[in-house]
Amino acid sequence: METLNLFIRSIFIDNMVFAFFFGMCSYIAVSKSVKTAIGLGAAVTFVMVMTVPLNYLLNQYVLLPDALGEGIDLSFLSFIIFIAVIAAFVQLVEMIVEKFSPTLYNQLGIFLPLIAVNCAIMGGSLFMQQKVGESIMNVGDSVVYGLGSGLGWWLAIVMMAAIREKITYSHVPAALKGPGIAFIITGLMGIAFMIFTGIQL
Repeated sequence: METLNLFIRSIFIDNMVFAFFFGMCSYIAVSKSVKTAIGLGAAVTFVMVMTVPLNYLLNQYVLLPDALGEGIDLSFLSFIIFIAVIAAFVQLVEMIVEKFSPTLYNQLGIFLPLIAVNCAIMGGSLFMQQKVGESIMNVGDSVVYGLGSGLGWWLAIVMMAAIREKITYSHVPAALKGPGIAFIITGLMGIAFMIFTGIQL
């Protein structure tokens, strides 16, 4: 039950976009088309599912004080190591997408390699580090947390893309067109997601 609670919480309550506003650059830029949003959301979810557990293992068995031996503390390297792991997996995703879906690769453009600096992915690893001992007890929990966080970001960008596709037919004031209306909609969706706060399974 705790694992299910962690999964639901990471999607709806601790949503990377609506609770922390992480990953906003690619969220705003790529959410103009549902098809592109689905592709980027899948890529982000894959990278999170792979990197959060790997960074959990590195944190537990390499970075924590005395993990490698008495008196050895490599915790100051956590940012650098987490970023290196994320960048390696993003490179892998980029090669796979380019090979098997050139159309999606061209649609995502610069935002595919920018997953490496997507703060939602780095935030997933850093929040995992914070939650160790509280809600994340083992590598399985870190996989669930990574999957939930990725699905939460995917849900947010797909919902935003669907709304933005619909408002192309609406009269939006000239001053709010583009990112302006996108930020207003994101704020309203964030308020709507607050209804999930306090849900406990």
